[in-house]
Amino acid sequence: MSEPAEFLGAFAQALAGMSLYGDGHPARERAIDTAYQELRDLQAVHPHPLFTFLGDEVIFGRLPLREMRDWGWSSRLAEAGIQRLEFADDVTRDDFEGFLEDVYSRLNLVGLDTAEARQMRPSGIKFGVVGVRSGGEGAEDALPTATIAFSLGEEAETIRWLHDEVKQRESLPLAEAEAVVRSLSVAMHGDQQMILPLLQLKQFDEYTTTHSLNVSVLSMALAEYLGMAPADVRAFGVAGLLHDLGKVRIPIEILTKTGKLTPDERVLMNRHPVEGARLILESEEDLDLAAVVAYEHHIMLNGMGYPQVRYRRRCHEASNLVHVCDVYDALRTRRPYRDAWPVEQVLPYIEGRAGLEFDPDYVGAFISMMRRWEAQVAVVSDESAPLSAPASAPPAPAETPEVLPGSK
Repeated sequence: MSEPAEFLGAFAQALAGMSLYGDGHPARERAIDTAYQELRDLQAVHPHPLFTFLGDEVIFGRLPLREMRDWGWSSRLAEAGIQRLEFADDVTRDDFEGFLEDVYSRLNLVGLDTAEARQMRPSGIKFGVVGVRSGGEGAEDALPTATIAFSLGEEAETIRWLHDEVKQRESLPLAEAEAVVRSLSVAMHGDQQMILPLLQLKQFDEYTTTHSLNVSVLSMALAEYLGMAPADVRAFGVAGLLHDLGKVRIPIEILTKTGKLTPDERVLMNRHPVEGARLILESEEDLDLAAVVAYEHHIMLNGMGYPQVRYRRRCHEASNLVHVCDVYDALRTRRPYRDAWPVEQVLPYIEGRAGLEFDPDYVGAFISMMRRWEAQVAVVSDESAPLSAPASAPPAPAETPEVLPGSK
């Protein structure tokens, strides 16, 4: 069992002991001592542990703890308003015991005021709902530029692992996909305002990973902008994350080819929506929405695109929404066969294809969202150091590329 899981186990045992034994009881003190020692052991490896509890998911830092899936205490903590938990490196044993008492009170006194609890807890331990800043005194009140102090390294690593699992075993780890989406949602709401953390592509062979994460973020942002319920927002996020899953079946030399695809390569490329839908449905029956989006995300409003449909029909709303986000990120990303487009060219292009390729309602909402939240777009890395938004976007190509946006 990992160090974070060992600590959580001792943490839960300490809380359970507090419900059984009164102050000063030896068993209670032993449980607290054990949990505190586990915390110190954890901090020897991770000096500032950060946990996020979202339903039955436990995220450590930005990486889901697969071994803690369905840990009963996670939902209890989240329901009590303890969705985020962070430790400084100077937590004393007395601080830790006081923190446990705070948590025990919140778990058993539903009416405990959040502001009161915030005053009660020691400064070295911070907890609360997602969206409350975890920074200490002196933290910035707002983000003056599009930069955030974290990377998407764990999320990118998890998606690369997920793609390998699908490729090697044809098995889709649903828990990890959902945990990544929840982690992205945490990142989007972590500073008292909406942030759009978009990963910057460094190597062409990482495009599928980068693009999947970005489309998931954009899809959740647009769904939330449209006022959808949180569960629907996350479902759209999972659909966006998995929309290109079929590309795990395409050789990397085709995905990164600089020139025009041969007819045979184009046939293989155009099969990725069908292949993605098949992989999803065969792995998880509960992901029918994601399977539909994977199948339809290249079908245009006028019936063109691929896979070819015999009869023109309207695609699912989720497919129409993800389609806009997919093309936006594809055009904004440098590819082997073209430069990235600047946002000043991408938005008018998408707007011009409303009613032809894209659903006009989603185009209007997306453009309105991007113009409203333009300052909240944060370009981040999949490494430890964050990247700030570039001062100027790469130059636009002289004309529309021969390859349809998003078709590779």
